[in-house]
Amino acid sequence: MSGLIGRKIGMTSIFDENGKNIPCTVIEAGPCVVTQVRTKGVDGYEALQLGFDDKNEKHSTKAAVGHFAKAGTVAKKKVVEFQDFATEQKLGDVINVSIFEEGEFVDVQGVSKGKGFQGVVKRHGFGGVGQATHGQHNRLRAPGSVGASSYPSRVFKGMRMAGRMGGDNVKVQNLRVLKVVADKNLLVIKGCVPGHNNSYVIIQK
Repeated sequence: MSGLIGRKIGMTSIFDENGKNIPCTVIEAGPCVVTQVRTKGVDGYEALQLGFDDKNEKHSTKAAVGHFAKAGTVAKKKVVEFQDFATEQKLGDVINVSIFEEGEFVDVQGVSKGKGFQGVVKRHGFGGVGQATHGQHNRLRAPGSVGASSYPSRVFKGMRMAGRMGGDNVKVQNLRVLKVVADKNLLVIKGCVPGHNNSYVIIQK
């Protein structure tokens, strides 16, 4: 599956030919350097390791500097492997946004925004006191009843309760590519993608 590593720039909206306003996300996709070529004989599987976003050598380990030097590039901040890449590449090749075409569909993967410790209304969509759901009586945003009586005398695993929300690895599938700005390495994708602005995302064809 071909793909690139990118950085989420932010959201905007554009108008289509019918005058409809379409929300979209702008992603800086690549250029990415092939930093390692996995082969079946050596590694047991075939894949391309791509590196994105230069890293200061002062902040890199000697092992990382040596690894990237084999590909003729500086150390990278983000490294991702792509299996079953559509085209054959060799060590040191640079892959840019031109592998994508306008109108095709892609999958975008990223880490969603972390929201910290949240209650059941925000985290699971409980109704709160207005709808008086889940056994609660007079507390606005409480979870209400969570366990049975003498049997089974415990709270079942998987019960929806308050807790840490966000910061999860999320993939959004079948997003349409609206524009490819090759000279600036930009992709304009319909809809929203996970993560905050300037976070790394993985775009797969």
